[in-house]
Amino acid sequence: MTNEANTRQKILSAAGPIFAKRGYQKATVRDISVAAGVNLASINYYFGDKSKLYLELLRQARDHQGGGLDFPPVDGSIDAEELLERFVTVLLRKLGLGEEPNWQMKLLVNEFLAPSEAGRQIVEEYFAPYFESLLTIIDRIAGRTLSRAERLRRGFSVIGQCLHYRLASPIISMLAWQEESEGAFDVEPLARHIAAFSVAGIRGSLESATNVRQ
Repeated sequence: MTNEANTRQKILSAAGPIFAKRGYQKATVRDISVAAGVNLASINYYFGDKSKLYLELLRQARDHQGGGLDFPPVDGSIDAEELLERFVTVLLRKLGLGEEPNWQMKLLVNEFLAPSEAGRQIVEEYFAPYFESLLTIIDRIAGRTLSRAERLRRGFSVIGQCLHYRLASPIISMLAWQEESEGAFDVEPLARHIAAFSVAGIRGSLESATNVRQ
């Protein structure tokens, strides 16, 4: 590794945990340069400014989570229920379910709770296309093209279930007795549950709406 590449990596390695612990606003360039053992001007030299460094770290965190897994393409030859389960499985793994939160996960969670401009850019360039894929899967499960509002409500319901098991994990561990829940919240059984629950909810809500209109 060249000296320039080494310095750049030092900055990234130091900045990630600092941003994850303190948040974007409270983390300072000076703190990062001290932790990295580099000159204060190095951050601007290698990254342009604090916001560009933060964006680079968000991209790294995004790519790190899930061990390189990516969301499944919407393949017409694959059953929609199976596609939804695959989608949920990847999302749970990217959320680090069942793992000790690393700085990458903490950084992403901070963005979920209080999105920055950099976070919005990550959503637009990466997550938005996959969310649209989820909405297409929902249409297939519904058996027809839903209105945008109907699709969004159901899509956010799926995402919300996955986020719940990540963000509420301390509460879940207090409420679920160990002997009763051993393995119940591992990725695979949880993905099956969320997918099956969502399929039933999508179809059931449409049937209820039809019955009400009749």
